[in-house]
Amino acid sequence: MSSMSRRAQGMDKAVKPPPDETMRTRNVRSGPFGVLDIGSTKIACLIGRAESDGRLRALGFGWQKSRGIKSGGIVDLEEAERAIRAAVGAAEDMADTRLKSVYVNLSCGQPESRLFNVQWPVDGRAVTEDDIKRVVREARARASSEGRATIHALPLSFSTDGTPGVIDPRGLFCDTLTAQLHVIDAGSTALRTLAACLSRCELDIAALVSAPMAAGLASLVGDERELGTTVIDMGGGTTTMAVFSEGQVLHTAQLPVGGIHVTTDIAKGLSTSIAHAERLKALYGNCASSPDDARELLPVPMVGEAEHHIAQTPRSHLIACIKPRLEEIFELTKDRLETAGLGRAGSARVVLTGGASQLGGVRELAAHVLDRHVRLGRPGAMIGLPDSASAPNFATLVGLLAFATGDGQTMHDINFDAERGRGWFSHFVDFLKNRV
Repeated sequence: MSSMSRRAQGMDKAVKPPPDETMRTRNVRSGPFGVLDIGSTKIACLIGRAESDGRLRALGFGWQKSRGIKSGGIVDLEEAERAIRAAVGAAEDMADTRLKSVYVNLSCGQPESRLFNVQWPVDGRAVTEDDIKRVVREARARASSEGRATIHALPLSFSTDGTPGVIDPRGLFCDTLTAQLHVIDAGSTALRTLAACLSRCELDIAALVSAPMAAGLASLVGDERELGTTVIDMGGGTTTMAVFSEGQVLHTAQLPVGGIHVTTDIAKGLSTSIAHAERLKALYGNCASSPDDARELLPVPMVGEAEHHIAQTPRSHLIACIKPRLEEIFELTKDRLETAGLGRAGSARVVLTGGASQLGGVRELAAHVLDRHVRLGRPGAMIGLPDSASAPNFATLVGLLAFATGDGQTMHDINFDAERGRGWFSHFVDFLKNRV
């Protein structure tokens, strides 16, 4: 064989990556997987898998009105257990399978997000998987604080000596490896309560996933993740946000205010019950006024009055109850984004998800307060998912399944969890399995 033929053959080999490299790029795990969205207004379970082309398929789905949950955290173990068991049971019956573990959204424990830059000496040799594990271990150590537990330690990018923008440094030669990592942690006691509740439901936690990160995985298109977009997930008890840029999550934050607070404002402002306030919000709610609002009268049952006593209230009064709270949510969101110190990342575009984002006029109000282009986000197309679960308030649930199948996981072929060791969380879960 001529030297040119050998060289051409070598080029062919270089062009075609080996099977493990191809899988590293595609990052698709087939499943099936169970995911659980524990929110302040609903608890939903989804069982699904990834098809060979990467599309998600729903095998089972169930949801229940939330009980025992407040502001994303569990406040009543027995009530939360009943709701979780009902939602999971419905999904299991539809999928004809039984779950042993689930991927769960992280909304409890006041999650916090920080960026760390870590330098690691390599001394001129090739970077190995162990070097990357040590970098992640160092970031976890720096982020560690009493009463907090690290949930994610996500490598965003690497630099080898003076060369920035390295996605995977394995095999590259350098003296110093520098990594930027995004660390998300949460309160330990809230996580212990969550683990206890799921253990009572005979479920293990496969992984905890930041709620706004999951919502972004479900509702953002590829270009939005790359060019920079902020996802604002307007839930019932909390409003969470995640900043995506260059395909990664750079920042997350949580506000202790959401759609439930809008309902409470209506109930107080119109002197009606919480149930009727929620109904008025769903049927007539809007945060943009019109000239006809003062003339349009709405039936409002008054608190404490006889059932037949119904007052007539102008729709303008309802809007006056809704708009200030939503303005507050977006003002607080704006402050959080400005103090995050992310520069232009995620500064041009906003995508709204969550139940409260479906109120009329929300997109326009958000665009005005945030001074950014805003669109409403829905979960991407999913095979077999009921139409009722394709609304913005199910974005986190679909995103959890996307994460379980490998989406959003950086350097997924490295087991970073092994670097955490057998900490309090692992021992506590084992204790619950044996005693609860």
